[in-house]
Parts: sequence; C-alpha cells; structure tokens
Amino acid sequence: MEKFLLISFLFLAITIILPSTHGLDQSPKGVDKWFKNLPHAKTKMTKLHFYFHDIVTAKSPSAIQIAQANNTFQSPTFFGFVRMMDNSLTVNPEPNSKIIGRAQGIYGSASFEDIGLLMTLNLVFTNGKYNGSTLSILGHNQVFHEYREMPIVGGSGVFRLAKGIATAKTYQVDNTTQNAIVEYHVVVLHY
Repeated sequence: MEKFLLISFLFLAITIILPSTHGLDQSPKGVDKWFKNLPHAKTKMTKLHFYFHDIVTAKSPSAIQIAQANNTFQSPTFFGFVRMMDNSLTVNPEPNSKIIGRAQGIYGSASFEDIGLLMTLNLVFTNGKYNGSTLSILGHNQVFHEYREMPIVGGSGVFRLAKGIATAKTYQVDNTTQNAIVEYHVVVLHY
C-alpha cells in the first residue's frame, strides 16, 4: 500500500510541477493561448539526422509481428504482414550509439505489386533539445528503393503543427535476420 501511495504521490507531483514540454503549456487553456498567438508566429525549419534500428531477430526485438493474412506467405510481397515497433533512434549507425528517441508505431506490407510498407509511426524524442516532442509520419515506404520519401503529417511539443518530409535510406540490412538500420534525414516546418 505504501508503494502505491508513493507512486501516486510522485505521479501527482510530476503532473503539477512539470505541466509543460519545452516551456509549452499543454493544458487546454495553454493550447488555446498558443493558437491565438499563432498568426504572429514565424515558421521555423528544422533538419534532423539519425538512424532507425529495426531489430526483428534478437533476444529483445524492437519490432514484433502482430498480424498476417491467411495467404501472406504465399504472396510475393508478403501482403498483409504487420509489425508493431518501438525502435531506437540513434545519432550514429552503431547500435550502442547515443539514443535520441524512439520510433513507435506500425508498419505493414500494403502492396500486391512490390514490397511497399504502409508506415504509421511517431518519432518520440527522449534526449537533447527536442526531448518530449514528437513527429508523426504516415506514408509509403518502398524498401528496395535507394531513397524513400514519407510525409511528416504532424507533431507535438516543439513540433506543434509540423509538416515536412522524412527521407529514409537503408544503411544496413541482414536478409537472414531481417534486422535493419535505416538512415533518416528529416526536414520539418513548425512554429
């Protein structure tokens, strides 16, 4: 019981003491105030570069299959195959590089014609000057193309009302384990 009370107290203290991210008030009144000031805000452009580690086969995988169609493995494109992910985002391609965030979401094979993934994910920044902010991606990822462009459709925290482009390029892939490291360049406009 004492442990429950301590956890409850800590949660309450955090929600009272830390009501904002990057100085942004996230309460309904704070968001209303932010929108009222929006006509006077200037658009900012931010460029980000990081590596996405999609680990399927490991002791602790970061992407796990959650669904498949009855005929997924008869399809040349694995149509209907779906994975949930919580992949690390790092500064450099090495797995032990500094983690700056997580890619959390779902990807699945959504094409009968080629290996094309529907990607729906949030880039959740957990370190550095964007800590607590997110960017949302919803797009088509043709994994065998050298460069894949996917739209940034929104964001939170520093990236409120974000829009932009995420360009992915496979850095390394192991066809046996299906583990991959993908380099991302992101250009985003926000206020």
